[in-house]
Amino acid sequence: MSTTEWIILVVIVAIIVLAAIWWFVQSRRSRTLHEEFGPEYDRTVQEADSRRAAEAELRERQERVQKLDIRPLSVADRNRFTGEWETLQPRFVDDPQGAVSDADSLVSDLMQTRGYPIGEFEQRAADISVDHPDVVNHYREAHRLAQRNAAGQATTEEQRRALVHYRELFDELLSDGLPDASHSRNVSQTG
Repeated sequence: MSTTEWIILVVIVAIIVLAAIWWFVQSRRSRTLHEEFGPEYDRTVQEADSRRAAEAELRERQERVQKLDIRPLSVADRNRFTGEWETLQPRFVDDPQGAVSDADSLVSDLMQTRGYPIGEFEQRAADISVDHPDVVNHYREAHRLAQRNAAGQATTEEQRRALVHYRELFDELLSDGLPDASHSRNVSQTG
C-alpha cells in the first residue's frame, strides 16, 4: 500500500470513528432526556418539527428552570395549602363550577409560592414538566377542562375529572419530593 492509500484509509477510519462517537453521544443524550421527561418527551417530539428541535426545546426548558428560584414549602405554607384543599374539595358537591375555578387558582398560588413564574399557561406547563414530568399531563388536562368550565360548557363529569387532575398536580407540588405520609401509613399497616 502506498502512503496515499494509508492516509486515505486512516481518514476513512477516523471519519467512521467520529461518526460512531457522534451517534453514541446523540443517542445517549436522547435517552437521558427521555428518562428525565418520560411521556412529556414523547409529546414534545410528536409536536415538534423534528426530534432534534424537540430535544433542543427540552434542554431550553431545563436551562430556564435552573435559573428559577424553585423552593420547598415551609411547614406553614404546606399546612395552609392542605387546609385550603380540604375546604375546597367538599364544596364540589354543591358548587362544582366554583370548586374547579378555585382549584385552578389554588394550584396557581401553590406554583407561585414554590417559585414558578405565573404567566402564559403553556410556559407554566413547560416549567412544571422539568421537575414534575409525570403530572404535567394532568395539569394540561385540568386546564383544558377548567377552560370549558369557565365557559359554562363542562359537564359535571368533566368538572369532577378537572378536580382529580388538579389534585394530582397539587399533591405533587405539595410533597416537594417527600414520601406520601398516607402511603407510608398504609404500607406500615399492611406490612
